[in-house]
Amino acid sequence: MKNKKPWPTKKAMEQVYAMNLWGEGETAFYSGNGSHDEVLVKPYIEVVGNFLKTHRSNLSVCDLGCGDFNIGRQLLEYAKHYIAVDIVPALINNNKTRFRFDHLEFRCLNIAEDELPEGDVVILRQVLQHLSNSEVRSVLNKIRAYNYLLLTEHHPESDFIPNKDIISGQGIRLKKNSGLEITKSPFNFKFETRMELLSIPDPNGKGLIKTTLYRVQ
Repeated sequence: MKNKKPWPTKKAMEQVYAMNLWGEGETAFYSGNGSHDEVLVKPYIEVVGNFLKTHRSNLSVCDLGCGDFNIGRQLLEYAKHYIAVDIVPALINNNKTRFRFDHLEFRCLNIAEDELPEGDVVILRQVLQHLSNSEVRSVLNKIRAYNYLLLTEHHPESDFIPNKDIISGQGIRLKKNSGLEITKSPFNFKFETRMELLSIPDPNGKGLIKTTLYRVQ
């Protein structure tokens, strides 16, 4: 019997929202507790907002994997232009009706396959952890066109083998006692500077959620 091919990433993520696999919220689309739990959200908004404010709100932000936009809506005031991207068409259409600002734009894209918008800063908040290594590599190759990367990933609390491969979907490498380390093999992401902005224990006791700022080469 032949092994079934994994679903395309778009279909996998559409299923996440259609079946509420990340939980339910006040709207038809909910991006999970990681985007709504104040223990995680409040310090994240503070540190990212502080970084953007140092540039006097003159940076264009590309939020890749914006989800239900609960995070992005709280960062809008710090950006000159904000482009929010997700792979699920119905989610993007819902966001377009809920959030309307002159400097805000929503786009439906597959960030591993499609051309990315121009901008100064890329936000990837707990997005790459859901993608296979080949898709992660594709995204990182495109990130080199930006000045800054704000990357948030879920890591085991103790020592782990980084970058174990997965099938793209709702799950993450934590189930394999792994996490993404983009500067290590097979990605070897190059950067000018790196600064860890935040490390928060998962409220459910499952590892650490780390946010790192990279100045891209």
